[in-house]
Amino acid sequence: MNDYGSLVTLNEPAFIHPTTLIYGKVTIGPGSSMWANTVIRAENDEVVVGANTNIQDFTMIHVGSSTPSIIGDNCSVTHHCTVHGCVIEDNCLIGINATIMDGAIVGANTIVAGGAFVTEGTIIPENSIVAGVPAKVIKTRNNRDANCYNAILYNLNAEAYARGEHRAWDDMETNAEAKRRLESFRAAHGPAEQS
Repeated sequence: MNDYGSLVTLNEPAFIHPTTLIYGKVTIGPGSSMWANTVIRAENDEVVVGANTNIQDFTMIHVGSSTPSIIGDNCSVTHHCTVHGCVIEDNCLIGINATIMDGAIVGANTIVAGGAFVTEGTIIPENSIVAGVPAKVIKTRNNRDANCYNAILYNLNAEAYARGEHRAWDDMETNAEAKRRLESFRAAHGPAEQS
């Protein structure tokens, strides 16, 4: 049992800001972080956030009428995003103020540009860069390592915030540790395939 209710499962997240609101059936993976004024609601179906994923300030995650919201590992869902009943696969970066709608699938290693609107049921292939309203693929490139590096930086920042330290990114050792963790990730997963 936790403060959010019996249906919320927290698997050792790195940091959850006190203003985060979580309702319904929600699972948050290890090393993940929820930042200021994030709202997650799952009145029907469920929301799952993978490992080492950051959900940044003012993001809203909700289920669709018949679809869950599933976010993979090593993702960054940046400020003011709306994630609504969709799937975001591993190693993705969702840009500021982007919206992803019901039944959409964002393939692994993808960047969704800031302000993009991914319409209902859209399938975005792995290793894409998408932009626009409605969002379209504008480039194919494996963004895995860059997206993972961003998630690692946020993980380190979350660990610092949990200790009450708010200037981790101003510390050269934090950047060195981020590079070490990225190299460890590459060693475990092999080189990113070039598109």
